[in-house]
Amino acid sequence: MFAKVEAFYRPDSVGEALRLLRKGKGQARLVAGGTDVVVEGDRSVRYLIDLTRAGLNYIHHRSRAWTIGATTTMAELEESPAIQTLAGGLLVRAAATCGSVQIRNMATIGGNLANGSPAADLATPLLALDADVVVARGRGRRKMPAADYFAAASAGELRESLLVEVVIPEPPAGKRSGWSFQKLGRTALDISLVNVAAGFQLDSGGRVKWARIALGSVAPAPLRITAAEHHMAGRILDQTLIAEACEEVVRDVEPITDARASADYRREISRVLTGRALEECAAQGGCPL
Repeated sequence: MFAKVEAFYRPDSVGEALRLLRKGKGQARLVAGGTDVVVEGDRSVRYLIDLTRAGLNYIHHRSRAWTIGATTTMAELEESPAIQTLAGGLLVRAAATCGSVQIRNMATIGGNLANGSPAADLATPLLALDADVVVARGRGRRKMPAADYFAAASAGELRESLLVEVVIPEPPAGKRSGWSFQKLGRTALDISLVNVAAGFQLDSGGRVKWARIALGSVAPAPLRITAAEHHMAGRILDQTLIAEACEEVVRDVEPITDARASADYRREISRVLTGRALEECAAQGGCPL
């Protein structure tokens, strides 16, 4: 694809990057690590806009929220002591599955999400963490729930926008909680056939205070399984409840058949990985099953 590229820009600000994107009239592409752009091989791209000098590489923790700039790499997430403490290292575990070490040194959180792939490994942890994203377009910025962003990105509705940062509120505090990320790919370095992020907290009587379950690569966009979450809330945690939650997941997912796996296989793996995730959460919460 690079034989067709006519110009390479490296703007110093988000505003300048957006101006160049508009000037490209659909033939410009925002890049940072560039790992997805290379794989896509889109020969219609004429202009590349490198965001690595636009001031979007940061990890902050303030006002009971975490903010992560869009050009922060997977490797930087893995290595951040601050992110390692967030939800038991949930986001770190997901970042560690994003391809090889070489890929993780280049691939960014913004690229992983903006690509609009339902298999994005960071999408399900961010859904489970009730994250928002900040998107710049024109001269303004707006914050939107991660779920809304993923739906819009998968539908190609954000082509003239730039993902600036991810905002993650402080997870619910308290004991007897756990978090889990589960992924199945054809190989350890491949994209997800299915991935699951889950978390919950138990009260002193072993009842579920809250639960969060999100799945990727099983619908047009990553999704929260709110029916399963509501089914678990207020009930005593046991293997029966986990099995019932897994059945809710199977009812809600809408997988497709492609070159990697059949819809039926993805549906069954959704059940298996959700069960594993909830069991890991239980073990972390002091209630091994």
